[in-house]
Amino acid sequence: MSRMISVLLWSALLLVSSVADAAPAQNGVRRLALLVGVNDGGPERTRLRYAATDAQSFSQVLGELGGVAPADRVLLLETGRAGLLEGFERMKRLVASSKASGASRVEVLLYYSGHSDETGLLLQGERLTYGELRRALEGLPADVRIAVLDSCASGAFARRKGGSPRPAFLVDAGSRVTGQAILTSSSEDEASQESDRLGGSFFTHHLISGLRGAADMTRDGRVTLNEAYQFAFHETLSRTERTQRGAQHPAYDIELAGTGDLVMTDLRATSAALVLTDSLQGRLFVRDEAGRLVVEVMKVAGRSTELGLAPGHYRVRRELDGGLSEASFVLSEGRSTQLVTASFSSVLGEATVSRGGPVDEVGEAVPGRRRLAFNFGIVPGVSSNDWFARGAEVENGWALGFMNHATALKGGASLSVLSNAYGDEADGVLATAGVNVVGGGMRGAQLSSLLNVTGRDQGGAQLTAGVNVVGGSMTGAQLAGVVNTVGGTMSGFQASAAVNQARSVSGLQLSLVNVGGDVSGAQVGIVNVGKVVRGTQVGLINVADEVHGAPVGLLSFVKQGQLHLELWSSDIHLTNVGVKLGGRHVYSTFVGGFDPTDRLQRFSLGFGLGAHIPLGTRFWVDVDAVGSSVHLLREPFAGNNLLAQARAMVGFQILPRLAVFAAPTYNVYFAFLPEERRDMTRFTARERPLGNGGSMQYWPGIQLGLRI
Repeated sequence: MSRMISVLLWSALLLVSSVADAAPAQNGVRRLALLVGVNDGGPERTRLRYAATDAQSFSQVLGELGGVAPADRVLLLETGRAGLLEGFERMKRLVASSKASGASRVEVLLYYSGHSDETGLLLQGERLTYGELRRALEGLPADVRIAVLDSCASGAFARRKGGSPRPAFLVDAGSRVTGQAILTSSSEDEASQESDRLGGSFFTHHLISGLRGAADMTRDGRVTLNEAYQFAFHETLSRTERTQRGAQHPAYDIELAGTGDLVMTDLRATSAALVLTDSLQGRLFVRDEAGRLVVEVMKVAGRSTELGLAPGHYRVRRELDGGLSEASFVLSEGRSTQLVTASFSSVLGEATVSRGGPVDEVGEAVPGRRRLAFNFGIVPGVSSNDWFARGAEVENGWALGFMNHATALKGGASLSVLSNAYGDEADGVLATAGVNVVGGGMRGAQLSSLLNVTGRDQGGAQLTAGVNVVGGSMTGAQLAGVVNTVGGTMSGFQASAAVNQARSVSGLQLSLVNVGGDVSGAQVGIVNVGKVVRGTQVGLINVADEVHGAPVGLLSFVKQGQLHLELWSSDIHLTNVGVKLGGRHVYSTFVGGFDPTDRLQRFSLGFGLGAHIPLGTRFWVDVDAVGSSVHLLREPFAGNNLLAQARAMVGFQILPRLAVFAAPTYNVYFAFLPEERRDMTRFTARERPLGNGGSMQYWPGIQLGLRI
């Protein structure tokens, strides 16, 4: 047997070494950036206000999300022709040093914001022709060169000799690609415009918004060059159509060879993220603590959008159907913050007071609606609202009765024995022994013994022994004895004795069954179901499309995770089989083994948890702990023992669905009764006695096998 193990070990090592020699070396991609901002175009040109600011903003987004280190960014502000050419020389030296350090591919990005005309760039009264600029760009010995020009008539630089631009053919960081791509803010006969409202140029503003996540149409957490350009093109065009200088049409010229899409920014690399939930809609303007506009995006309902931003305090204004609303939020290091419709408060006009109304009537909050400070309700149709309003829509401040009903509740409480029902919105506290129903949005708390229902968004809390329902998004807490359900995003805490459901979750779900759509936080229960989970799932059964975190459970089914069948031989059993399933980095495993050499007299079954650690593109390490019980075939499942194993499996991926591995193991076998003592290994084991005549054996071992 030892000879067989030796042969297997040497064969596996020879196979690994031969395939490794045949595989190409995979080193990293290094990105460099030359960023130029010049407000001064010369005495005959109007001085720009935001060219330097645009260059600094572009540098910031490349550093935060584009993988460009500070030492690899050359920022030139208010420079002339000689300064720009010297910048190209610095980039040439950086490219050479990157190649010498072993980078598999070097990418260079040139960004220019300033004045230009049909023949070249204008820098402080000096001209750098487009021909000189193209030669300087092509003189950089990089594999990929990208030029972004935000200046008037810059489309002339994108014209190619002898032809017209062709569709983009781009690649991602894992592919082979050479060539260059040119993006310009306008066509060859158009002016590029900047805006005081934006605090920058239209094109750069929308390009940066796209790179921060607004352009991520595939929702894969990455923005490609094609996505960024398409977003900037459409947004720039739509926002300049009504300006005095007219519509501005960005242009491009792509000369890259390869497959796939060139990834410009990776939203997963950011230290903080803002998630615009699927139910949120409208044009959003996000400003930082200093009041600078950092992102503008037209958010449509039905799909979520993730924006990569730096940690800090932010304020966002929303324009929707002619109305304005605002929200404030804080982004924390290493966390995603979800923005929902309930986070916004309307920006109201000046309040008015109607003349000549009753003493208890204040100015109408909504046209056509009467405000009565108090309502006493008995049953629908028999209440003080019906007496005073005579059929008109009513907004109450307070209500008390057996059954309260009105159009809205503003700023008070509604207390009843059987039900509280408000057709539109409610702002305050609804408490009843029966049912609370709000047809519109709710801010505050709903307390009942049977049922709480909010038709749209709710901010606050719902507490019931029965069922809580929110048709829109929920910010706060839902606590139910049976079921919680949210039609939009649940931001906060959901707990019930049976089922929690939400279209997406930012926070914690705690129940027997949790269904959360996209989840940022945690699901804890018997069964957890999600789509894209950023956090953890803890339960007996976990189901998700993708997990960025840790699914911990007996069965974890992750579509973009692990599902492997493993076959191996070890010093304990000649034949072993195992199944691993889980997320990208955390998995559970079921193992079983038997040995034909002992006439199949014994077998083992076990379960374990482990971590998957990729080492480059082909090598990986799985580290796990497995507990098994050993049984005799004549008395199955009657054993009183435990085989505990720690394994470090080093694997090599031969094909996408085939790998070989070798695993040093450390094994401890506990025989809790004298008759359970067995010779477990073909290696030498040490042994210690236990109480009641039991014993403990421990030894280092080995496993060799295949993964399918």
